[in-house]
Amino acid sequence: MIDNKQVWIVEATISELQDAMEKGWTSSEEIVNLYIERIQTYDPKLRSVLELNPDAADIARSLDAERRGKGARGKMHGIPVLMKDNIGTGDRMHTSAGSLALADSYAAEDSFVAARLREAGAVLLGKANMTEWANFMSTTMWAGYSSRGGLVLNPYGPGDLFIGGSSSGSAAAVAANLCAAAIGTETSGSIISPSSQTCLVGIKPTVGLVSRTGMIPLTFTQDSPGPMTRTVEDAAILLTALSGVDERDSKTLASRPHAGLDYTAFLNAEFLKEARIGIPRHYFQFLDPDRLEVMENAIQVMREQGATIVDPVNLPCQETNWNSSVLRYEFKKYLNDYLEKLDPSIPVHSLAELIAFNEANAEQALKYGQNLLIWCEETRGDLSEPEYLDSLRQNQELAGTKGIDYALGEHRLDAIMFLGDEACNDLAAQLGYPSITVPGGYAKEGVIAPGGYNTKGPQGITFVGGAFSEPTLFSLAYGFEQATRHRVPPRMEW
Repeated sequence: MIDNKQVWIVEATISELQDAMEKGWTSSEEIVNLYIERIQTYDPKLRSVLELNPDAADIARSLDAERRGKGARGKMHGIPVLMKDNIGTGDRMHTSAGSLALADSYAAEDSFVAARLREAGAVLLGKANMTEWANFMSTTMWAGYSSRGGLVLNPYGPGDLFIGGSSSGSAAAVAANLCAAAIGTETSGSIISPSSQTCLVGIKPTVGLVSRTGMIPLTFTQDSPGPMTRTVEDAAILLTALSGVDERDSKTLASRPHAGLDYTAFLNAEFLKEARIGIPRHYFQFLDPDRLEVMENAIQVMREQGATIVDPVNLPCQETNWNSSVLRYEFKKYLNDYLEKLDPSIPVHSLAELIAFNEANAEQALKYGQNLLIWCEETRGDLSEPEYLDSLRQNQELAGTKGIDYALGEHRLDAIMFLGDEACNDLAAQLGYPSITVPGGYAKEGVIAPGGYNTKGPQGITFVGGAFSEPTLFSLAYGFEQATRHRVPPRMEW
C-alpha cells in the first residue's frame, strides 16, 4: 500500500507507477491528478508547462477501465507524458513551437510520436514550454524563452542556474516531478543540454530511429525527438515505444533493421567491464575547475568499473570552426512546407508571413528580435544553393571520417565520453549520431555564461556513439548510473 501518494509520486519511476497500478494501489487517473496538482503548485514559478490536456483525466479513466477488462498494453499503459510544444497532437492541445503566431494552431492529426505513445497506452498530459522556434529565431534569445510561455527556470535554482537547449520545459518538468517523463526534440544539443543541467537522463536517438512526421521542423538532416526521464531504464522504456519505421519520413527507412528492439534488454551494467571509452581532452580545455572535476571523477568511475579508458583521443576535426549554414537553408525549406499546410484560419503560412506577423506584434513577439528568421528568409528555400550543398558535404565528412567515425575505428571504441553537450553541436549533430546523457555530479561553483546564467549546478556525463549504437549507449549509461546514483531531486523550497 501507499501511505502518502503526494510524497510517493516524487521520483516514482515508470516501472514503479506501473507496478502500483497493477496491484490496484493507485490508478492512472489518480496519477494524472497528482501530477496536475504538482503543476498547479510549482509551475507558476518554473513556467515549464504551456498547457494541460483537458482530456487527460478522461483518457486515464478509460485506460484504467481497459486495464481492468483486458489488462495493460505494456510498460507505458496509463503513464502521463508531457510533449514538447513543437510535436503535433491531434487533440484539444495547441502545437505552436512557443510562438504567438501559432498560438491558436491545432494539429490536424497526431504526429508519429504522439500516435506511438497513444498506441502504447500513455496519457498525453500536456505541452511543455520550449525555446521559441527551437532556438533558431534570434542570436540573443535566452534558452528556455518563448513569447507564448515566458522563460523556463531551472528547478535546482530558479533565476540562478543555467538551463540550455530548446527542450528546456520538458527538462524542468521532469526534473521537478511534474510528469513521469517528457518528449523533447533536438537539432543540436536541445535534449542533451537541458537534461544534463537538470540531473536527467536524455537521449537524442540516431536521426531516423524516431519519425519526425507531424513535428514542427528545424532541419531534415539533424532533427530527432527523444526521451527525457529521471532514470536510464525509463528512457529505454520510452524509446522502445517511440521507435519505428514511418514511410512518411524517409530517414526512418534506414532504421528498419533496428525496428522492434526492446531497449530495456540492454540495461547491462556488466558491459562496462568490456567497454572501451575514448576521452577527447581537446573538448575539456575550456571547462572551469569544478566541471573538470566532475568529468575526471566520472572517468575514474568508469575505470573502477572495469572499462578500458583511451585517454586522450584526438580527432582530426577538433579545431574546425563549424557554421550554421545547413540549419539556415533547411529551416526555411522545411518550415515553409509545414506552415503552408496549416488551417487557413492561422495567420502565417510561410516564413515571410511569420516575420511580418512578428513585426506587426513586436511588443509581444519580439523581445529578443528575429535576426535568425530574417537570415533564413534570405535563402531561396529550395536547397539548391552551392553553399548549402558544400556545407552539408563538408560537415558530414569532417564530423565522420575526421571525427566520430575516425575515433571509434582508430581506437576500437564503443563510445566517446563528454561533459554535457560539449560535442553535440560540433560532432554528433552533424551526422545525426546518437548521444545519451546521465547525471554525473554537481558543480558547486561555475562561471558566468551568456545570458547571465551560472554554469554551476547539475552536470551530465554524455556518451556518443555511431549510427544506431543505442544498445551500447544504454549499457554504458546504465552501468555509470548504477555505479554512481547521482540523480537527486530539486528541493522545491524556493
